[in-house]
Amino acid sequence: MSTTMQAVRVHQFGGSEAAIIDTVNRPEVGADQVLIKIRASSINPVDWKIRNGLMKQIPLPLVLGRDLAGDVIAVGVDVKVFKVGDAVYGNPGSTFAEYGLAKEGELGHKPKTLSYDQAASVPVVALTAWRALFDSAKLKAGQRVLIHGAAGGVGNFGVQFAKVFGAHVIGTASAANEAFVRESGADEFVDYRSTRFEDVVKAADVVFDTIGHDTLDRSYAVVKRGGVLVTVAGQPSPEKAAQYGIQALYAGASPSTATLNEIADLLDGGKVKIHISKVFPFSDVKQALALNEEGHTRGKIALHISD
Repeated sequence: MSTTMQAVRVHQFGGSEAAIIDTVNRPEVGADQVLIKIRASSINPVDWKIRNGLMKQIPLPLVLGRDLAGDVIAVGVDVKVFKVGDAVYGNPGSTFAEYGLAKEGELGHKPKTLSYDQAASVPVVALTAWRALFDSAKLKAGQRVLIHGAAGGVGNFGVQFAKVFGAHVIGTASAANEAFVRESGADEFVDYRSTRFEDVVKAADVVFDTIGHDTLDRSYAVVKRGGVLVTVAGQPSPEKAAQYGIQALYAGASPSTATLNEIADLLDGGKVKIHISKVFPFSDVKQALALNEEGHTRGKIALHISD
């Protein structure tokens, strides 16, 4: 095995030119780590936000990427769950590379029915939606949930999870995505370009915001008293939450082997699906990041790294 590998690194913050494919040292597995031959990754907004310098507390240089799917090629002496040859998926970070390291709790067994490109497109968006709806909002069967950005990566998993677990789902997106959102499980649809959602949605038990900005600000008023507004796209206002008598929470992706395996079971059982809008080869990572930055992608953009 080569002692070097190709990886996408940022040496200085900037636009598309700042994501550079470098030759770097292949990582060595630690006692509590798993070494993975990465077959695929996927693009998340955090990737281009880091590249653009919107998270300047992160030291440079760094390897971009959060998601991966691949094969275990070495395990540390303290690793118990995974073994060499296992196909895995997860979100350990630094995954725009030919090899990567992860702790056990950052990985799950890859869904058997998914390709590596498909599996690599799941972890961040699915874990984010899961944490927001179930860990933060405590969504229950029979409740009404409004999901903003229902055609996007996080929002679409939110629609599917909420429907599978028995909620009444209202999704917002553009009119071009109505069929997609309804097919994903939404009971009602709101075209955000032609209709203000607060004019047609009242007293939702849960609002799940993946958009932020004005959408977040307008969402407090449509949550019923005692309900929950959870966002992954901004910082909620405790003052506004108190004014409306609701909880307002922030949620992000939290790696968990148990949750990743539960999501894999749902995927393998056909209860939820991953939608990929486009697969880019590793060499076209700059174009993949630029497309995601445009903000109108349906589902996910995958990055194919190796066969």
